[in-house]
Amino acid sequence: MNPIIPNDPFAVNRRHFFKKSTTGIGGMALASMMAKASDSDHSGVLGGPGFTPKAKRVIYLFQSGGPSQFETFDHKPYLQEHHGEELPPEAHGRATGMSSNQSSKPMAGSVFKFGKFGKSGQEMNADLLPWTQKIADDICIMRNVYTDAINHDPAITFIQTGAQIAGRPCLGSWLSYGLGTDNSDLPNFIVMVSKNGGGQPLYSRLWGSGFLDSRHQGIQFLSGEDRVLYLKNPKGVSNESRRSMLQKLNALNKEAFYKELDPEIESRIAQYEMAYRMQASVPEASDMSNEPQSTWDLYGEEAKQPGTYAANCLQARRLAERGCQFIQLYHQGWDAHGGLPGSMRDRCKKTDRGSAALVMDLKQRGLLEDTLVIWGGEFGRTPYSQGLIKKDNYGRDHHQACFSMWMAGGGIKGGITVGHTDKYGSKIVRPDGSPVNANKHHYDKDAIHIHDLQATILHQMGVDHTKLSYKFQGRRFRLTDVHGQKVDHIIA
Repeated sequence: MNPIIPNDPFAVNRRHFFKKSTTGIGGMALASMMAKASDSDHSGVLGGPGFTPKAKRVIYLFQSGGPSQFETFDHKPYLQEHHGEELPPEAHGRATGMSSNQSSKPMAGSVFKFGKFGKSGQEMNADLLPWTQKIADDICIMRNVYTDAINHDPAITFIQTGAQIAGRPCLGSWLSYGLGTDNSDLPNFIVMVSKNGGGQPLYSRLWGSGFLDSRHQGIQFLSGEDRVLYLKNPKGVSNESRRSMLQKLNALNKEAFYKELDPEIESRIAQYEMAYRMQASVPEASDMSNEPQSTWDLYGEEAKQPGTYAANCLQARRLAERGCQFIQLYHQGWDAHGGLPGSMRDRCKKTDRGSAALVMDLKQRGLLEDTLVIWGGEFGRTPYSQGLIKKDNYGRDHHQACFSMWMAGGGIKGGITVGHTDKYGSKIVRPDGSPVNANKHHYDKDAIHIHDLQATILHQMGVDHTKLSYKFQGRRFRLTDVHGQKVDHIIA
């Protein structure tokens, strides 16, 4: 069947003109397009890492809502000593509309105790993070991260995609586009969201591919019996009939591709084929029945409940073992404008063990050395209380000027803390206490901008962030835009 209808005045378009050209240019153009279509669906645009990578995969434990650095990794005795006293105006920083008009901004000292843990003496919350304390020597705590956005949606979008405006490819999609994958049975980029998280909403565009090919978008694993919707055959449909239907559908799509030369049709073919293979690979990867008792002793009984954070951390380890390149976990509910101590107890109880168990599990299996684990949210919290303050209760507004994250494995130094903030926890300072004029346009080793963080993640995967770009609407785009520099002093 000829996919181009003879004598159809609308059938000959620019693509077909070059395709039918007798000058040789058309033949070359068509050959190039068809070669691309016949190439492995798993090759990346970079053809592999540009240098020896220290990480082969990334597991990103995103804590949505903005965990308070004052209740996790940035101890501020001064705030505790002066709890309830007025915070000096120079330490207020940029505020949201929720607290900018407060007549008083009292300092809020953490109600929790801090301690030093591990051989490295890493300082962190002694009450809320008993499991993270056990991996103190494996993690790199960064107290000097800062971002551009102060509200949730633009801040989450920024840290995930490198832009505050929706529609750009996310980190996982950029890596898939650049490096491709060697795994033909599972998606290269998988997303899991803890069930019943509440808090700020999450949108699928956060793991979308934006203007990149749709095959690079994240695939969400759900918490129910069906980890991926519509993966199972309907009743009465056998694997053989599904395979036959898929072959016929691919034939129609190939005809459409020959006519339109639209790469999205090629992607559709690849995605149908991947879905067919996932019918076997996803149930196997999700079947926890063969996990030994030692696994449940490590992750806890909650890991047996699909969709919990602990269960998703265990699932992330299983996916890492099976060659998945980018695994993104989201846990909501860290946004605490009031009642923060109680909220922090709840969030940490649900996540502390799972996060630490994942790192310990990867380490005992020899996977941590080439798996980069990232923990953190979109911004931090203010040193002052939003709303009423009591001795044992307070809230905190958003704070973008400095907050804490940690990374482990994948060639990142363990057992170190980098970055300093002033006695209020309001601004980034140098080791001698002098202020840092943090500015994404000028890299400063004492401050880590979101684009610096993204550049470092790409570097650990063997990618120079300045060389991974895509031309769209006349401009070349990067994850790091025109900014970013890898943070050398945290790389082993």
